[in-house]
Amino acid sequence: MIDLNKLNKNQKEAVLSDSQYVRIIAGAGSGKTRVLVTRIAHLINDLNVYPNKILAITFTNKAANEMKDRIRRILKDENTSSWISTIHSLCVRILREDILSMGYPRNFTVMDSDDQRVILKEAYKEIGVTTQNYSYSSMLDYISNNKSAYISYDRALVLAGGFFNEENKAKVYEYYVKRQNDMYALDFDDLLLVTVKMFKKYTEILNKWQNRFSHIHVDEFQDIDNIQYELISLLAGVNNHLYVVGDPDQTIYTWRGADVNIIMNFEKDFKPCHTIILNENYRSTKNILSGANSLIKNNKYRVEKDLYTNKVNDEMITFYSAPSEEYEASWIAQKISDDYEKGKNYKNFAILYRSNYLSRSIEKGLLDKHIPYVIYGGTKFYDRAEIKDALSYLRMISNEDDLSFNRIINKPKRGIGNKTLEKILERSKVLNLNMYQTIKKEKLFSGKLQKTLDDFVSKIERWKSLINENNVYELLDLIIDESGYRIMLENDKEIERLENLKELINDIRSFSIENPESSLDEYLQMVSLYGDKDDDNKIDYVSLMTVHASKGLEFDTVFVCGLSDGVFPSERSMADGRKGVEEERRIAYVAFTRAMNKLYLTSSSGFSYVLSKSRVPSRFIDEIGEEFIENVNQPKNDVSVKTILNTDVSIDNVKSEKYKKGDQVYHKLFKEGIVIRVQSGIVEIAFKHPYGVKKLAEGHPSFSKVKTLS
Repeated sequence: MIDLNKLNKNQKEAVLSDSQYVRIIAGAGSGKTRVLVTRIAHLINDLNVYPNKILAITFTNKAANEMKDRIRRILKDENTSSWISTIHSLCVRILREDILSMGYPRNFTVMDSDDQRVILKEAYKEIGVTTQNYSYSSMLDYISNNKSAYISYDRALVLAGGFFNEENKAKVYEYYVKRQNDMYALDFDDLLLVTVKMFKKYTEILNKWQNRFSHIHVDEFQDIDNIQYELISLLAGVNNHLYVVGDPDQTIYTWRGADVNIIMNFEKDFKPCHTIILNENYRSTKNILSGANSLIKNNKYRVEKDLYTNKVNDEMITFYSAPSEEYEASWIAQKISDDYEKGKNYKNFAILYRSNYLSRSIEKGLLDKHIPYVIYGGTKFYDRAEIKDALSYLRMISNEDDLSFNRIINKPKRGIGNKTLEKILERSKVLNLNMYQTIKKEKLFSGKLQKTLDDFVSKIERWKSLINENNVYELLDLIIDESGYRIMLENDKEIERLENLKELINDIRSFSIENPESSLDEYLQMVSLYGDKDDDNKIDYVSLMTVHASKGLEFDTVFVCGLSDGVFPSERSMADGRKGVEEERRIAYVAFTRAMNKLYLTSSSGFSYVLSKSRVPSRFIDEIGEEFIENVNQPKNDVSVKTILNTDVSIDNVKSEKYKKGDQVYHKLFKEGIVIRVQSGIVEIAFKHPYGVKKLAEGHPSFSKVKTLS
């Protein structure tokens, strides 16, 4: 008999249940993996179920390997033959046996993301489009969405409705699928789709695989999508046992297709269903858990459960609101430094944020305190491609160096190839000039190519002429517009990269405020120093990551930063209404429950270039029961707007022109514009192409009302 003495009452019930259909609602930190592996060991050891009749589906290879190891340790058997794998690995095994029925050889190719891009590169060349028209990532999303919706390329062409861009996308989709068929290659979407199609087409194959298993288990059930659910339902049939484990409160991957309705409605789809709630948390202290519970209770669509813990200490959740992002980062770094001095290791700490752009100020705060850190599953802010591109544009204006020239000459695409660059380089050596000075001095080419280079020089020279009369951050905003870089990202729906660029502009603005006599060169030198700081200590470091990346992890002390409305919850989710905010609340719940002993929540006030408005603390702070949270340094109502107006006075004391809809204005960089909206001290102005609509703080000295004759 498997030893169940270490399990609590609900965990034992979950392990021993003999119901055909079981739904385990496993709260954060409630020991769901222990229950799942003990359940499988119980089936094998106590109920004499053959190991190879047991299937367990996980969603990462790491989780699958961990489950295998733990089952082996329980059974003291190195050769357990249960099927424990990701759902994609399961499909590969199924298809290797039976894909001949679908006209594919057993040695079909499984394509990774690099393989997909190779095909897209061929397709783009064939059809006459470029990544400037459609990025590879956006095109792969288009193809995936069509496949998942069972829309063929022929149907996609019809749905394009004669629109040129949509027709081109459908043609790329057609090329991609036909090229796959030529190579007998399946991408990750196909692994699921072809397996489901095969099961539905050939009853005898489906029956074979239904008979292969008697007990099917699915971990992280709240994160599966409809196609995965269809596959699992087909395998379960009417005779097999189906045992699912998940938590609706932790459904945070809807953007990837996850549907909370699947776990919520499971008991309707599989009757009779035995639902067991694991509600004892072994991770977090009482105040952390109670605070998280009080937050998630504001969601209406969930399975009611009250998590509790026997882990008690007197530490409350701490909320700190700083006057700026820099102060917020400095405060976090100081707290970590103080605890490190008291004997805590850096690996005890994690800093979580809703979006990647928020790491910028945090990274600088840690570097200033010489605190080693690693960005989990991501790239450091100043190492991100779009940041390097933007900084290279600034370096071109400042230094005209060849490294920057080579980086930006085709960002965005200008049709300048390697042979052209080689010729420019060779000529620059002869003239003893840099590459930019060479194309400025001599016309080395003719026709369209020469015109492209002339236009590039013209833009660089124009931006140089503006550097002394404008703020650097405003100039960079202009460069991103006039270079075509912004429209390139907007066309590709690269929201995160656009947010990173806005955060870079915010960084330059903050540097200018703190160093009013500084130059562009000094800022670029500062960035180089920060970007070059890379601690060799790879053993002990603070972990930085998005909340999504933190799923399944736990840390002694957790900081959740950037808790402002519009950031967390995000503006996009707020625009979606209750459904969107409930998803954000689930994300916050996941973040809070990563903490074992101490949870810090932080926000900052001041103007946000990403949001184009002043920050206010997240609504989620007020939803935490006041008996579980302490507020330190709460902001006053007349928050300093140093970050908005380059002054230290409050909004109430600022004397500025009042604007109304229809007013004509003149901006130092964007020239003439018309006010289209005024709200909460922010003026929305429509400028001529290519600048478009800008949101600016009312009273900012960069623009003013045009006086008209009455």
